[in-house]
Amino acid sequence: MRIAFLTAPEGVEQVELTDPWRSAVDAGHEPVLVSTEAGEIQAFDHLDKADTFPVDEVVGEASAGSFGGLVLPGGVANPDFLRTDGRAVAFVKEFFDRGLPVAAICHAPWTLVEADVVGGRELTSWPSLATDIRNAGGTWVDEQVKICDHGPNKLVTSRKPDDLKAFCEAYLDVFAREAVR
Repeated sequence: MRIAFLTAPEGVEQVELTDPWRSAVDAGHEPVLVSTEAGEIQAFDHLDKADTFPVDEVVGEASAGSFGGLVLPGGVANPDFLRTDGRAVAFVKEFFDRGLPVAAICHAPWTLVEADVVGGRELTSWPSLATDIRNAGGTWVDEQVKICDHGPNKLVTSRKPDDLKAFCEAYLDVFAREAVR
């Protein structure tokens, strides 16, 4: 299965990109780095620059229909940038409109709030997003991983890098089950 990993050109938390990416590869999937600009993205280790990664597809040219699911890595700057880019928000919303599974960790639910897809859903995130999620009609929970099946698609969310092992296991399980339905 092809899995889209959506990031901004700068600001993604590296481990929240690389651990889920590696898990997808290990499970036999094809991760695809999608960004708002061609070239490379700059990842961060919290506030320090880390590695760069090549962009495979650009938002606006990519379609949710060519993927089996979407992963939204966190980092504070990454989703803050994505939620201000109309093409990125529309790309995220398209996954929900098509009933495809989505996984988001840490600050990534900010993009979900902007895409207006959290209403009626239970999800978790970095704690500072709790009010934003509630204001958008969602229910915030403080759990390592939350799988929500409200609506036509599944949403997997997690709080922080310490939760990555559980997040990767959960999103891969959900994506695999959704692929066979």
